[in-house]
Amino acid sequence: MLPRLSWPDVWGRRLDRHGLSAAVYDRPADAVAAMCGAHAQVLSAAEVSIGLRVAGATRDDVRTALWGERSLVKTFGPRGTVHLLPARELPLWTGALGALPPARNSMPADARLAPDQIDQVVAALAEALADAELTIDELTAAVAARTGPWAADPVVPAFGSMWPRWRQAMHLAAHRGALCFGPNRGRKVTYTSPQRWLPGFQPAPAPGALADLIRRYLHAYGPATPQQFAQWLSAPRRWAAQLFDSLADELQQVDLAGTVAWVPAGDTASAAEPPYGVRLLPYFDAYTVGCHPREQLFPGPAAQRALSGGQAGNFPVLLIDGTVAGVWHHRRCGPKLAITVEPLTPLTVSERRDLEDQAERIGRVLEGRPQLTIGTVIQGGHA
Repeated sequence: MLPRLSWPDVWGRRLDRHGLSAAVYDRPADAVAAMCGAHAQVLSAAEVSIGLRVAGATRDDVRTALWGERSLVKTFGPRGTVHLLPARELPLWTGALGALPPARNSMPADARLAPDQIDQVVAALAEALADAELTIDELTAAVAARTGPWAADPVVPAFGSMWPRWRQAMHLAAHRGALCFGPNRGRKVTYTSPQRWLPGFQPAPAPGALADLIRRYLHAYGPATPQQFAQWLSAPRRWAAQLFDSLADELQQVDLAGTVAWVPAGDTASAAEPPYGVRLLPYFDAYTVGCHPREQLFPGPAAQRALSGGQAGNFPVLLIDGTVAGVWHHRRCGPKLAITVEPLTPLTVSERRDLEDQAERIGRVLEGRPQLTIGTVIQGGHA
């Protein structure tokens, strides 16, 4: 008989391991490692995600970890999206992400990069960034000079304009360890080689890196299925199922409320305490994006209010006892930080008290003076 876990067991485990039951991590890199990367397309949201998990941290601590200590690196992570990752784990991440099967390319055939062109672009990026921090326009010139004018052809639709052909391989270059983000040059983003900051860096061997990534994912987000792991990585489901099967001796199946899911072998204990308390999570927080299934994390009207076409992360969310129970937003005016929360159900006295504590914590992370407003309860998913 499979070990059994209930949904309260699972929410309690995930909150604990994400540092959301309490801010248990001492350093930003430790918190980022625990959640398997912090989504950083909106860097201020990543600062909140990390700050909530590190005792006493502010956004300045995250910035110092990224640009001062270099204990964090900004790069393209799971799903090809911008993430902060622990610098010490970059060999693991590049070893695993660089081994993912090629994604289906929806571009017209005459706009795509051929496999050998991808290799040329990655090699050109590695050479151009070996001792430099370059803007996107400078990279375009550098890549075209090393490969050919085809690399600069404006064939990739993007935000009302057309990007050069080579940019289809940008995230792949990061996954192979040839590229990461550098510090901004004024308002311009720059890119560089991670080897400049991590002497001796190279991607780890793929088999071990993939196995380690599965174990880390299941520790943070399990119990989970191969299909959920595939969705988290944006990888083929069949490939993920075969990968799980190849690690059968290191993983274990459990009965999660009547559904079979996987955990690392021996990791079947319930949380020390049931899930409890109120949390405010920012855009694209790892907990919101990585936890599955969606219908459990976003129960009832929460799905209608806080998901966008089934996608998680487009709304900052209010968590109560581990699941989504509303949305929130904030607006800065000088030192003041106006925080407005829109719950889906009336809050209890203790939940209001917890919410006030959360607003204070958000204020400390963002280095502002919070002013909390609790909006009218959303009926049926609409205000």
